[in-house]
Amino acid sequence: MVKHLYIHVPFCHRICPYCSFYKHTFGDINQSELVESLLKELCYRKNEYDLAIETVYLGGGTPSALSHKNLERLLSGIGEIVKTDDLKEWGIEVNPSTFNYNKASMIKRQGVSRVSLGIQSWNQSTLKTLGRDHSPSDAKKSFEILKSCQFESLSIDLMFSIPGQSLADWEDDLKETIALRPQHISAYNLNYEEDTEFFDRLKKGEFFEDPEKDGDHFSLAMKELINAGYNHYETSNYALKGHQSKHNSSYWEGKDYLGVGPGAFSTVNRKRWRNVPDTKKYIDLLKSNTINMIETEKEIINDDSYRIERIALQLRTSSGLNLDYVKNNLEKVYELESDKLLYNYDNKLHLTEKGKMLADSVIAHLI
Repeated sequence: MVKHLYIHVPFCHRICPYCSFYKHTFGDINQSELVESLLKELCYRKNEYDLAIETVYLGGGTPSALSHKNLERLLSGIGEIVKTDDLKEWGIEVNPSTFNYNKASMIKRQGVSRVSLGIQSWNQSTLKTLGRDHSPSDAKKSFEILKSCQFESLSIDLMFSIPGQSLADWEDDLKETIALRPQHISAYNLNYEEDTEFFDRLKKGEFFEDPEKDGDHFSLAMKELINAGYNHYETSNYALKGHQSKHNSSYWEGKDYLGVGPGAFSTVNRKRWRNVPDTKKYIDLLKSNTINMIETEKEIINDDSYRIERIALQLRTSSGLNLDYVKNNLEKVYELESDKLLYNYDNKLHLTEKGKMLADSVIAHLI
C-alpha cells in the first residue's frame, strides 16, 4: 500500500546555477499538456498500485510557475483522483513573485495545507550570486500573502555557505526569518552538484569548498533556531511543535512513495525507478498510451542497499537510527560513542551536537 505521493513540475522561469533537479524553462512545452499528462499518469498508477495516500507534495522545478488556470486544474485533478479522506498533509513548493493573492488563495481552497517558500536569502548580493530573480522585498511580500491565506504550515527555505556570504550575512538571514515566525525553516548547506554551473565554476577554481565555513554556518543555524524555539528534527530542518514535514519524514523512514511526472523517482516494494527526465518525451509517451515506457533507471533495493539508506537518512533525524541496522559494526559504534559523536538511547543511535557537525563522516564510518 502506497501512502505518499510526489508530483514533479519541472517548469522554472529561469534556471538557478546551483540546482541539479530535473527542470527547464517553459520553452515550447504546453503547460496544459503537461498537466493532463500528470493526471493521466496518476490515474494509471492508481489502477496499478494500492493507493491510500496520506501525504502529497508538489515539487520541481517551480509548481507555482504554472498559470492560475493550469495549477488549479492540476490540484483539483489530484483531489478527484486521490482519495483524500486519509490525507494528513498536502504540500507545495513556491517561489517569490510566482503567485499573487488570488493564486495563493486558490491553492488553499484546493486543500493544500503546507507551503514551502524558496527564499534562500534576504541579502540582495547573495540572491544575485544564486541567480534568483526575486528581491528581498518580493520575498517579504510573498510571505505576507501566504500568511494571510492561513495555511496550516508555512516553511521558509534558506541556503548557507554560498560564495561571498559571510557569517554575519547568514546571521542576518536567520534573524530576518525568525522574526517572521514561520512554522518551519529549512536551512540547506550549498552543495556543488554535477551538471550545474556552480559545479563547473568549482572545477575551474572560481569557487571553493570550505568545510570550516560550512561548520560555522551550520553551528550558527542550530544555535539561533533552537534558541528561537524550533525543534532540530533533521539535519537541515527545524520546526515548531506539530509542524514537522510528514512527507519528507516518510522518505527518511524508508516508506514507499510514488513519484509522478518527468524525472520523478518512485520506490514501491523495494523497486525503484525514475520517470524519463524529458518532458516532451514524457508527454508523447502518455499521449500514445505507452505508459510502461516512461520508467527508466530501474533497480531493486536489496537488503544491504536498504540498510545503507536507513543509516544515511535516519541518523540525520531526531528519531535516531535503530541499532539493528549496525549490529554487525558495533565496534565502530563504540568508537564513535567514545569520541562523543553518537549516543545510544533506548536502542537508537543519535548524533550528538558535535556529531551533527560531522554527520557525513559518522555515517561513512557506520556504512
